[in-house]
Amino acid sequence: MTRLNVVLLLAVMASAIYLVHTQYESRRLFTELDRATAEARRLETEHQRLQVEKRAQATPLRVEKIARAQLNMRTATPAITQYVSDPQGVAPAAPASASAAAPSQSGGVQP
Repeated sequence: MTRLNVVLLLAVMASAIYLVHTQYESRRLFTELDRATAEARRLETEHQRLQVEKRAQATPLRVEKIARAQLNMRTATPAITQYVSDPQGVAPAAPASASAAAPSQSGGVQP
């Protein structure tokens, strides 16, 4: 009878230790999950802030201001526009590679 009691006592002790270990792991995992959720919230907030900042940086007025100040650009007006025309008045010829790649009606490649 005492052997049975010792075996049962060992089984109860092992079960208790396993229960304590399981509760500890559960609490540790819950804490880790809570930290990860808080980090995800922080990252989402930072992402939204960066999106707002990006939209603010890309406003047309700001882009134009930087173009004028840093790149010395100015608005195109007819007074400063230079028009270039072809002196011969002939449209440019098609590239030679396009005609060489197209097969002729007889099925061969043109020389």
